Amino acid sequence: MIQDTLENSSRYEALHPHFAKAFEYLRGVDGTQELGRVDIVGDEVFAIVQTYTTKPQEKALFEAHRKYIDVQFIQSGRETILWAPLTKMAEETMAYSDEKDAALWKLVPDMTALHMNPGHFSILYPEDAHAPCIDWEKPSEVFKVVVKVAVN
Repeated sequence: MIQDTLENSSRYEALHPHFAKAFEYLRGVDGTQELGRVDIVGDEVFAIVQTYTTKPQEKALFEAHRKYIDVQFIQSGRETILWAPLTKMAEETMAYSDEKDAALWKLVPDMTALHMNPGHFSILYPEDAHAPCIDWEKPSEVFKVVVKVAVN
């Protein structure tokens, strides 16, 4: 797991062959993008543009993916993303779905809160269980882009 600001994103481009394309796309996000999927490099790299209101922690579940790395970017609003190592997940609520590329678990006590402001991103690898879209002190309207980068 990595958390930083978009202005420092070039430091992380060498970590994966497609991160440069992902960050290039994110640097152009201004909040006017249409919602939904945007292909960047076909199924290898694509963005999901979304808006929502954050939710209370009690409604959160951890998720993890196998095929894609998440690069989650907050353009406006603010939220908390809970993070824990995948090895700490105990009570599964949805078995891994290849179609959804996700499995879900109940929250665990040993977790870290990532506070995300506008301009912040987090990189979440398959070993990073995460619960996004959570209130940070109070509900917030969020404009977020999640770039999905194939693990390869």
